[in-house]
Amino acid sequence: MNIEGEKISVIGAVRSGVAAAKLIKKLGGVPFVSDSGDSEKLKKSMTELQNKNIEFEIGNHSDRTFDCNLMVVSPGVPSNSKVITTAKSKGIKIISEVELASHYCAGNIIAITGTNGKTTTTSLCGYLFNHCGVKTYVAGNIGNAFSDIVLDVKENELVSLEVSSFQLDYIESFKPKVSIILNITPDHLNRYDNKIENYTQSKLRIFENQTPDDYLIINKDDLNLQKNINEQVSNKFYFSLNNNIDNGCYLSEDNIYFLENGIKKFECKTNDILLRGEHNWSNAMAVITAAKLFNLDNDKIISSLRTFKAVEHRLELVMEINGVRFINDSKATNVDSVVYALKSFGTPIHLILGGQDKGNDYNQLEEIVKKNVKQIYAIGSSAEKIKNYFSGKVKVEIYSTLEEATLSAFKNAERNEVVLLSPACASFDMFENYEDRGKQFKIIVENL
Repeated sequence: MNIEGEKISVIGAVRSGVAAAKLIKKLGGVPFVSDSGDSEKLKKSMTELQNKNIEFEIGNHSDRTFDCNLMVVSPGVPSNSKVITTAKSKGIKIISEVELASHYCAGNIIAITGTNGKTTTTSLCGYLFNHCGVKTYVAGNIGNAFSDIVLDVKENELVSLEVSSFQLDYIESFKPKVSIILNITPDHLNRYDNKIENYTQSKLRIFENQTPDDYLIINKDDLNLQKNINEQVSNKFYFSLNNNIDNGCYLSEDNIYFLENGIKKFECKTNDILLRGEHNWSNAMAVITAAKLFNLDNDKIISSLRTFKAVEHRLELVMEINGVRFINDSKATNVDSVVYALKSFGTPIHLILGGQDKGNDYNQLEEIVKKNVKQIYAIGSSAEKIKNYFSGKVKVEIYSTLEEATLSAFKNAERNEVVLLSPACASFDMFENYEDRGKQFKIIVENL
């Protein structure tokens, strides 16, 4: 893709948008960044754009936004927003930031998507491949945007890339060497006309451009995923907690095996995985499968699994105060993630829940909340919905800020109990993103 001299509009002035604009400028294009958000919240981005002499506008999308032939859209911009529908009506080509960056990637891409576990799996993949001697960058919907690192990637190097459904909505020729789909459960349905089918089809686009020389790794235990995978897709490998597999990774008692064409090529114990819980065994099996497709050394793979620690904002122990453990699970932006979290502790939980609702159905939380949760501290724009649903099932109180909720939980919690931030919601009603929410929680706890 030659963009030299081309006018390109970038919609969204946060992490991926700023990275895309900088990449466009490096490649000789003429970027213009437009964000309808609050200038106070975008000060950091504005300073970065000014330092790079990149023109931008904040607070609206003016006519200049549409003075282009190509538009790069950040994942936070809904497909039905006016700026997108207007661009489409004008015949402007629209792509995502990962699509843009992929055109300039000299190395191989291992792309990872799914409703839950993407960040942990992407981080583990990068850690393991680096530990095994393969230079690997970790990017995408985690840490660095793909555009930030893509020009550094050399041939024979890898990118472990977390991709969301929003990023996949606007791909065109994006083609990973390895695609991993961890699971698909209801999430972001407010962006997909409340239809899981639409959300699923977005996730499945991760492998639509792959050829017989590429690989697809999928969760054999996910029935929704299985019924939507065409049998004709070549080079499928599986991972499973419940089924023996001839091509891929599976769990049998306390052992994990990788087979290719029925021949065992790797084995380890679940105790070799430092991350605890079956969901993390599943994530690890996906990465083990990718590692063996690249013929990585078995002993080094096991060494990596034994030393990789949980990522920030995912069941992260902040600290223990007077026998009360504070857990930062800000990355839990859907109901399924909260189910995993609530199963992870054997002591009563004070649950901080809420934020920007994404069409959540709290029914699947009901039983485990009644069993494991002592009190819910509801915050954000979904607080009333949470209180209405859980009232009569468990004690629920609404708080106007995260700090008030945390202080009240600390006051109520007894020794050997847990204060858990696991919101089941997006963060944008109160915070810049889930990382900001998690960091604010940690500051609040540390100040205790």
